[in-house]
Amino acid sequence: MSAAADQPLTRIMALHALEYCERLFFLEEVEEIRFADQAVYDGRRLHEEMPEYIELTNFTLESPTLGIRGKVDCIRSVDGNWIPYEYKKGHAKKSSSRGIYEAWPSDEIQVAAYAMLLEEHFGQRIPEGKVYYASDHRTVSVPVDEQMRSRVRQAISRAEALRASTERPHITTNERLCARCSLAPVCLPEEERLLDSPKREVIRLFPEDREKLDLHVASHGAYIRRSGLSLVVEQRDGEKEVFPSEQINSLSIHGQSVQLSTQALMLCAEKGIAVHWLTGGGNYIGSVTKAAGGVQRRLRQYKALTDDAVKLALAKKLVLAKMESQLRYVLRCTRGKPRSNTVVTAVEAIRHAVSHSQKVKTTEELLGWEGSAAKAYFACFAEFTADELEAGMAFSHRNRRPPKDPANALLSFYYGMLYKDCVEAITVVGLDPTIGFYHQPRSQAYPLALDLMEIFRVSLCDITAMGTIHRKQWDVEEDFTKAGDQVWLSEAGKKKAIAAYERRKQDTWKHPVIGYSLSYDRAIELEVRLLEKEWSGRPGLFAQSRLR
Repeated sequence: MSAAADQPLTRIMALHALEYCERLFFLEEVEEIRFADQAVYDGRRLHEEMPEYIELTNFTLESPTLGIRGKVDCIRSVDGNWIPYEYKKGHAKKSSSRGIYEAWPSDEIQVAAYAMLLEEHFGQRIPEGKVYYASDHRTVSVPVDEQMRSRVRQAISRAEALRASTERPHITTNERLCARCSLAPVCLPEEERLLDSPKREVIRLFPEDREKLDLHVASHGAYIRRSGLSLVVEQRDGEKEVFPSEQINSLSIHGQSVQLSTQALMLCAEKGIAVHWLTGGGNYIGSVTKAAGGVQRRLRQYKALTDDAVKLALAKKLVLAKMESQLRYVLRCTRGKPRSNTVVTAVEAIRHAVSHSQKVKTTEELLGWEGSAAKAYFACFAEFTADELEAGMAFSHRNRRPPKDPANALLSFYYGMLYKDCVEAITVVGLDPTIGFYHQPRSQAYPLALDLMEIFRVSLCDITAMGTIHRKQWDVEEDFTKAGDQVWLSEAGKKKAIAAYERRKQDTWKHPVIGYSLSYDRAIELEVRLLEKEWSGRPGLFAQSRLR
């Protein structure tokens, strides 16, 4: 056996992952997605605390002949024989039939592969390896016989075959492995099992909320610089705020007057902090983000989204989700009170569009029904805000590019914020935002981000805008700026709007199909991952969320 000239050598740790779960191997080694969770950090600490009697530690070897490379934890010389050791923080496997302790299959493959590397290096046969399990202070021996060597060679061949593929392997049939896997939030195995058993209770493996904050800087003349591993935001009046980089998920810069130092930008790049630039009116300009995964994900996306049938099917799901949420919001706003002719007509129009949208044969037809529903939906906003006419925050009709009244300026600002969050989620997942399935590439906006927005417009933007208007949180003179026909948020208004939007993102809701609760912030990323499953062999869960 020998690795092809253009084939990278397989990491022995990757063989460990392969034996544990082929999907895990593919995500880590082929798509290059790796998370360092607490278990990884605990393992690193264990290696740092290894006994001093070890003769050689962190011994790095590679073999083009075998097609593998690796760094063995340590090796010892016993009676003239070299023995590789692996240190694991968990428990050894107890054989119920024989009442003895053994190494786990993935640990056996790992230490045996190291033994085969050492054999080639030292030119002598190595008959065994050992695995130390720290949790029960037990060392078990792994015989490196012909059967074990054959297992290692088979694992190397399987790894090379998977590396040459763009298709993800199926999830493991052993559900217990998933609960301990750091990549479960990427793989979403429980969600896939729901497709086979719709009545099963899904075990939450996807985080309910984000632990880090989205930092927005909108103050005129603010300066963002680096101090150690923190970002410092300095205002024009000298006031300073310090934000540790470990606590920041993204940095959004609003307006041209905010300055960002090169050193601060480098820190964001090092820590994987997405940096977004938006205009003063909330329009997205661009971003610097760290994309996840390799080219395989984009190849699958491109293959799927160049198929007109796939694109139309996804577009129907998307538009149905949007229109049904619009319908539910109108009904919610008028619950328990007489409905005017405008509202009754709008409800009938949206229901009519919902019914006919699922029978269309082309995207152009679908656009027509979506537009009809949107027109009816926004016609209700004037009635919903009629009491705010004197305060200057009432809707007359939907207008944009540019918005001509404060209510529309607020809504457009929120749509810009949502667009930014959708771009970030798409990039985090590792998809290409320029390749969508519904919106056409007719402007600088990314089609896939515009697609994803449709699911969350009502729940994140419309409800937030209406809620703040009804709570009378806006002062038209202080919070908005007018220039001719154009209206946009002032600096004070942007701070209010951002605060309300970020609070809304932290609200939790229960997914109607998957069954667990999560924040809207996390829901955007989850929806992108469910979208990816539409062309990765497990369709059926995308665009199933609805406004309750």
